[in-house]
Amino acid sequence: MPSLDAVAPTFVEMAHRIVWCTVATVDTAGRARSRILHPIWEYDDGKLTGWIATSPLSPKRAHIDANPTVSVTYWDPSHDTCTADCQVTWTLDDDSKRAAWTRFAEGPEPVGYDPRIVPGWDDPTAEGFGVLELSPTYLRVMPGSLMVAGEGELLTWRA
Repeated sequence: MPSLDAVAPTFVEMAHRIVWCTVATVDTAGRARSRILHPIWEYDDGKLTGWIATSPLSPKRAHIDANPTVSVTYWDPSHDTCTADCQVTWTLDDDSKRAAWTRFAEGPEPVGYDPRIVPGWDDPTAEGFGVLELSPTYLRVMPGSLMVAGEGELLTWRA
């Protein structure tokens, strides 16, 4: 199986090109729930971390409190896909929220954005602004050419 160094950069490139992904949680009754979200990924010093700005006042808060895992999947019309299964924690203290706010506000195109576009997110200390920190335990990167023509390389990594 390839190393994280061999898979993570390709994962980040594809994820940042596609931008929006489906994120699945498990609710408190054990049912899968999914939504579309917009992570930013960082691969630094052999560690891959994802960040999602989202509201801690949403139902996903109870889901993650009960089962702190998510599955994140990106897809685009060329059938490029990549998935990260992750352990997840809420980042809710003011210093961490400020750092995350800056990460999104100064993030690279097309994944960076001004968090103030979300109603109620006037600043990083807003009650409705929270951040999920994603720590992948599994990655899968598949170019669409592999699916449609049998060409390309499927990359997987597991912690």
